[in-house]
Amino acid sequence: MPLPAPASQPRPLEGLIVADFSRILAGPLATMTLADLGARVIKVERPGAGDDTRSWGPPFSEAGQATYFESVNRNKESLELDLADPADREVARALALRADVLVENFKVGGLDKLGLGYEELSAAHPGLVYASISGFGDREGASLAGYDFVVQALGGLMDVTGEAGGEAMKSGVALVDVLTAKDATIAILAALRARESTGRGSHVKVNLLSSLQGALVNQGQAYLGAGVVPTRKGNVHPSIAPYQSLRCADAPLAVACGNDGQFKRLCAELGLAGLEADERFATNPARVRHREELEVLLEGGLAADTAASWQERLTAVGVPAGKVATIAEGVEYARELGLEPELVVHDDAGVPVGRQFRHPASWVPAFEAPAAAPPALGAHSDAVRAWLEAGG
Repeated sequence: MPLPAPASQPRPLEGLIVADFSRILAGPLATMTLADLGARVIKVERPGAGDDTRSWGPPFSEAGQATYFESVNRNKESLELDLADPADREVARALALRADVLVENFKVGGLDKLGLGYEELSAAHPGLVYASISGFGDREGASLAGYDFVVQALGGLMDVTGEAGGEAMKSGVALVDVLTAKDATIAILAALRARESTGRGSHVKVNLLSSLQGALVNQGQAYLGAGVVPTRKGNVHPSIAPYQSLRCADAPLAVACGNDGQFKRLCAELGLAGLEADERFATNPARVRHREELEVLLEGGLAADTAASWQERLTAVGVPAGKVATIAEGVEYARELGLEPELVVHDDAGVPVGRQFRHPASWVPAFEAPAAAPPALGAHSDAVRAWLEAGG
């Protein structure tokens, strides 16, 4: 008989030191992910101003900070440094040489000019994993500013987002920054794993445009593999039917039939039994070709009840469906499912000061997730400086 698993385990990245020279969203989200997994993350910020997102409000939380800043900066220490000052640059260099990972999203080559580039630091610290995040890479696009909205436009994501025939739309969040953060985190963890066998770090480079294009998946491959340039289709899936929003008596309902069995059950529940045998709708390719005719028939059946009622009825028979909910309703639904979507963060005295979405992964055996509130600007400057001076 195997031994029972322990009730908890050490945090996976316990003991890892991360020097966070990034700001805004992609870099800070990557470093917060590392912090959530137990790494010690020291965030370097401009004196008096800090990360740009500290002023990106309203809304502001009860703690008085911009919620934008709070969303990607928990479990970090804040160190104020003026990198234009030679003495502060020496502190920054000392931090980099003590770190396992350095994350930066300065303009390409910006830290090189300050003596904090990869080549110089890795010569003194061969094991350093150095992650650079840019908008468009470090070649011909090196001088271009990387803003999520612009990358969504230039990379094609906006062109496939929005109503058919309507204006191209950005996503409701800075999705490209989020995707880039996840790509950066994956690359950093892979570089750390490689270091275990080679003893050497790496210069990891990610950029917003490449992360966007990597995330286009089926839409991007339609172009690369078949020469088809996708167009906007609103809430309609280009390759599956019905996989779209459909009108009910009061509101739209998202219906996702991924196979013929689900479609047959949908028809039966809507009082349209036998529709699945119609040659226009018998297979998914046929349903895609006759989508408009199918939509009229399905919405005719859905008009008999509300979206909330249909969600319950269709879910009960194994047809994926959901009404369009607010973020607040989405949080409550996650709670109902036992997913524990949030955590309470605490200040340095252990006093609860707010709620945040927790890291989405769960672990068995579990570890106690850190829950430190996002730091006040420079809150840890003295302690970090003393730690660096002590060399401990």
